[in-house]
Amino acid sequence: MKDLTAFQRDLLYVIASLDDPYGLGIKEGLESYYDDDVNTGRVYQNLGKLVDSGYVEKAAIDKRTNSYTLTPTATAAMDDRQTWETKQVRRIDAADPTPSAEAETHS
Repeated sequence: MKDLTAFQRDLLYVIASLDDPYGLGIKEGLESYYDDDVNTGRVYQNLGKLVDSGYVEKAAIDKRTNSYTLTPTATAAMDDRQTWETKQVRRIDAADPTPSAEAETHS
């Protein structure tokens, strides 16, 4: 996942969260997360890149709609990312102890 943009990582997480991930449903999931409109072309362009990179499989539902599912590569990469993020947060927590009550009054 190191080679992905933040938007592409968000696409993977939205796909993972949906029961039936299809293009416009994925777009709606992103818009809900960003609390803003997302360009449809940007969604499909990045889904195509994720398919080409082996993170997502695309299958036709009908003539106009495709489904998108995570590959085992994507799932493993997301697990690795989660582990890495958890380690980073622990380092931050260890280096930045909770401020004392006195320190909080001087902020």
